[in-house]
Amino acid sequence: MQVTPSRTTFRGAGVDLVGDLWSAEVHEAQVHGVVLFLHGVAQTRHSWRRTAARLAPAGWVACTVDLRGHGDSEWAADGSYGVSAHLADLQEIVRTVRNSNPGLPVAIVGASLGGKVALIGLGEDPDLADILVLVDITVTVEMGGGRRVREFMTSAPVGFASLEEAADAVSAYKSGAPRARNVDGLRKNLRLRDGRWHWHWDPAMLAPQGSTDPDAPVSEEIRQRASEAARRITRPVLLVRGQASDVVSEAGVGEMRGLIPHLEVIDVREAGHMVTGDDNDMFTAGLGDFLTRSAARHGDLPKGTG
Repeated sequence: MQVTPSRTTFRGAGVDLVGDLWSAEVHEAQVHGVVLFLHGVAQTRHSWRRTAARLAPAGWVACTVDLRGHGDSEWAADGSYGVSAHLADLQEIVRTVRNSNPGLPVAIVGASLGGKVALIGLGEDPDLADILVLVDITVTVEMGGGRRVREFMTSAPVGFASLEEAADAVSAYKSGAPRARNVDGLRKNLRLRDGRWHWHWDPAMLAPQGSTDPDAPVSEEIRQRASEAARRITRPVLLVRGQASDVVSEAGVGEMRGLIPHLEVIDVREAGHMVTGDDNDMFTAGLGDFLTRSAARHGDLPKGTG
């Protein structure tokens, strides 16, 4: 069944956030719940499109959202892109989603930055979501991998002469992985300005980390906040890790198992940090199975517990 998404706009904490809703024509009794997808830094909602298109016919209302400063969402006028700002947006989105889908369980699937925000949010508010899926993000990340992401983001300050040049940069970041033959998909992540292609996110999010912004994703304050939040999570949690990731290590996964004893883990072989792009079939299959099992338990769980 082919599903065409409908564009929607959420009001976040002072910014408008653009999303896509993926929903199939299924009987009301066959709707399992709502899945809210949060992408990583410098990505957009379109990174989830293949997964969302497959979940919708299976009975899920899938919602993919551009984070503030990314894609088609508004840029923060005050340059606020710390975890607390993203979390305030998430809380507003979940409130809207729950009001529109009363009684249905809400799952949050977050990759990298989106996952860190969701992890902290659920640990600090157990009713934020009913199910949590973390995609290649843990409380403690490998500094080398995080540094490489930042270097990629700052590697083209004047943009690219062509989409092919941008595709070459993505291939280089992915350790020389073959470049996609069709580069048109990059149009969703880039904008043509003054004759050159630029990544479509606010450069203000690259302000010095850890000095002026106490909510910087790599700061020790945020790591400690995430650790304390993880200890309090009782909802079902799945961690999907790319085995070739340079961001999440075995040590990081081990720490997560200690913080969340009921954590489930899926290792995606030969996938790097961009798990959904490297092996979308395995990711979506594992995600669908976990969501189905967790939603089946939802009615038997007291509110605020897992």
